[in-house]
Amino acid sequence: MRVCQHGLDTRCIDERSFGENRAVNGAHDLLHRHGGQDYVGLYDEAVSAERTTSREKLESQIRSGEIDTVIVAFPDLQGRLAGKRVTGWFFLDHVAEHGTENCNYLIATDMDDNPVPGYRFASYTLGYGDMAAIPDWSTVRVLPWQNKTALVICDLVDPTSKAPIGVSPRQMLRDQVGAAAKLGFASKIGSEIEFYLFHDSYREAHAKGYRNLEPHAPWMQDYQIVQTTFDEYVIGEIRRGLDAAGIPVECSKGEAGRGQHEVNLLYANALEMADRNTIYKSAAKEIAAAHGRSVSFMAKWNFNETGSSCHVHSSLWNLNDGAPAFAGHEMPKLFRQYLAGLIATARDFSLLWAPTINSYRRFQPGSWAPTAVAWGNDNRTLGFRVVGHGAGARVESRIPGADANSYLAFAGTIAGGLYGIRHELKLEDAYAGNGYDATDVPRIPSTLAEALSCWESSVAAKECFGPEVHHHIANMARAEWTAFNATVTDWELTRYFERT
Repeated sequence: MRVCQHGLDTRCIDERSFGENRAVNGAHDLLHRHGGQDYVGLYDEAVSAERTTSREKLESQIRSGEIDTVIVAFPDLQGRLAGKRVTGWFFLDHVAEHGTENCNYLIATDMDDNPVPGYRFASYTLGYGDMAAIPDWSTVRVLPWQNKTALVICDLVDPTSKAPIGVSPRQMLRDQVGAAAKLGFASKIGSEIEFYLFHDSYREAHAKGYRNLEPHAPWMQDYQIVQTTFDEYVIGEIRRGLDAAGIPVECSKGEAGRGQHEVNLLYANALEMADRNTIYKSAAKEIAAAHGRSVSFMAKWNFNETGSSCHVHSSLWNLNDGAPAFAGHEMPKLFRQYLAGLIATARDFSLLWAPTINSYRRFQPGSWAPTAVAWGNDNRTLGFRVVGHGAGARVESRIPGADANSYLAFAGTIAGGLYGIRHELKLEDAYAGNGYDATDVPRIPSTLAEALSCWESSVAAKECFGPEVHHHIANMARAEWTAFNATVTDWELTRYFERT
C-alpha cells in the first residue's frame, strides 16, 4: 500500500473486499422470500450488507490491527462530515457504547465554522454546551482510500436526556422518513451529483484565489469515453473506492462542462442515500487530493461553464407489501398528489435544495438547470421530470445543486410530496415544450434572499418541519446572505473602482 503524506491510500483500488457472487446469491434469497418484489432494491440491500461491516467485525478488525482509526462523524448544516478521528482501542473502550461529545455550535455555524448569532438551539448566551454523537451501526464501513480507517455516522442527541436533536440535518431527514411511514410509505431516493475535476491541487487553487484554474479537460466531455479515460486515475479510484466501501456505484460519465463528471450511486432508502452522498463527496475530495488534484461541488464555479447539479429521483413504496406506490399504466392518484405537492412547495423549499449564494447562479435559461416550477414527461427543461415505468416510475427534481446538503434536500423532497398527499392537491397538466420560454408558470427564486423570503412566509414549511427547524433553516440562510453583503466582490471593484 502506498500512502501519501495526508494518510490517504494512493493505489488504485482494483480488488473488491467481498465476492460479487455472494451478494448476488443473497439478493436471490431475498427475492424468493419477498415474492419477487423489487429486485434492484433487494440486490442493493444484499450488496451493501456484503461490503459494509458490522459492529462485531469492526471490533475484530481493531483488535487484529487491521483498523487503527475510526472516524466518528455526523453531517453539519452544510452537509459536511464533522467529528473526530478516534484511535481503535479508545473506540472499543469508550466510544462504541457511549458515543462522543461535541460542541453544539457545530450545527449552528456558517461555511467558515464561525459561530452564528440568532440560533435558538446554540448560542453564547446558552453557553455552547455539548451534544452526544451516538453511532448508527448500520453505517459502519471501512474506507479503502484512507489507511487502516473505518467510518461510522452518528445521530446527535442531548447528552442528558438522550432525546434526538431535531435541528440536526440527519434528524430532519429521519423525521420526514417517519412522516412517510405514518402514511404507510417508505421513501426511496437516487441522486446524480456532478462535480468539476481540476489539475490544480487545493493548495494551488487557494494560492491563486480560485482564479484561472485549469479544468482537467480542455473541452466538454459529455458521455465521451476517450476523453474521460484521461481522468480515470482519479474517477476510477472514486468508483472503486466507494463500491468497496459498501456504496454501490452504477456508473460514472463525463458531463457537459470542461472537466465535469458525474458519479451515479444505486438508489436506496432516503437516509441511507443521504449518508452515501455525504461520504461520496468527501471521498471524491480526498482521493483527488491524494493525486494532487482538486474537485469542486460548487453549483456554478464559473458562470460560463455548465452548473453542477444534484438531481433527486424519488418514489414511495408501500410498507405493508413492499409494492411501488407510483406504478401503473396511468399515473396513479397518489403519484399525482405527491408531484403536485412538490410543485406547490418548490419555491418555499428552495433553501433546502439551493442553500448558498452561488446556488442561484446556476438557474439560467438554456443551461440544463431549470428555471420553471412545472412538470413534464421526460422534459429536461423543467423543474420536475417524470420518468420510468412500472416499479421504476419516479419523479426527478432537477432543482437541487451539487452544493446541497443531501439530508436537507431529501427532507424537502419527501416533505413536499407528503404535503401534496395530505392535502390531496390536484396536479396540473404536464407542460409541453421548452420550459425556459414558459411565461405562465412560477419561477425558481433568483437569489438566496428571495428564497429566504419564501421560506419565512411559508405555511407549508412550518407545517412540515415545525417551528424549531423552520427557524433554524431561516437563520442559516440569513447568516449566509448577511455574510455576502458584508463583502466587496471582484465584480464591484472592476466595474466601479476607476469609473465612478
